[in-house]
Amino acid sequence: MKKIIALLLACMMLVACTACAAKTESAEETTASAETAAPAEEAAAETEEASAEQAAADSDIAYVKANGKLVVGITDFAPMDYQNDAGEWIGFDADMAKAFAKSLGVEAEFVEIDWDNKIMELGAKTIDCVWNGMTLTDEVLSAMSCSNAYCNNSQVVVVPADKAADYQSVEACSSLNFAVESGSAGKAEVEKLGYSFTEVKDQATALMEVAAGTADAAVIDSLMAGAMVGEGTGYDSLTYTVSLNAEEGEQYGVGFRKGSDLAAALNDFFKTAYADGSMVECAETYGIQAALIAQ
Repeated sequence: MKKIIALLLACMMLVACTACAAKTESAEETTASAETAAPAEEAAAETEEASAEQAAADSDIAYVKANGKLVVGITDFAPMDYQNDAGEWIGFDADMAKAFAKSLGVEAEFVEIDWDNKIMELGAKTIDCVWNGMTLTDEVLSAMSCSNAYCNNSQVVVVPADKAADYQSVEACSSLNFAVESGSAGKAEVEKLGYSFTEVKDQATALMEVAAGTADAAVIDSLMAGAMVGEGTGYDSLTYTVSLNAEEGEQYGVGFRKGSDLAAALNDFFKTAYADGSMVECAETYGIQAALIAQ
């Protein structure tokens, strides 16, 4: 009888040990599974994040949307980009930039730049585009991805109104010392002619130099001249006379980083805005409708 009882106890202990071992193995497997699953989930999250970052790196549209804003490089340049009494940037270019940003689901942020450094600013991603009555020169077209042209323009000579009669031809202007914006189409035209000039930071400053008498004349965009000089403007003692490039003319476009998908997106936006009349209405607001190019 004792042997039977001892045998039964031994069997019971064996079953208990087996069950305990099974539980231990199950717990170890569960722990191992959890430990394996955690790195897998982390890896998946990292892969998803890397994919999003790569998409933003490959696409300026994705980059802008991720940042929630379109950073627009500008200078003070009426009637394209200038500040109202409340300090808000307005003008044909500013208003169109706001509308384009809205179409992307982001806000437009305006940053004043040194015009001579616009290409470098784009490359450094301190701005996303140059939208400031920018002439589509060979240099610009080779360094940026640009939109279709949207405005016609030319470079005109601005002089004191009481001296305008003496400067009605390009040749008559040869003795003048000009104030020109660094890196501008105006500077390029004066250089081409071999005339004397002093570089300033923007076209508004060029007008100030003429008004102050520290420069004989300025060369600025015809669209700016129409808005900024003459009777009823802040520079009513100045006027513009001759165009330095009337025959060939020039056109404005918006510049983005080379290879940017924003250029094609803006072209589509321009076509829609021109077709629905909002682009023309904006041009009429700032008096540049005659210069607007059909999209």
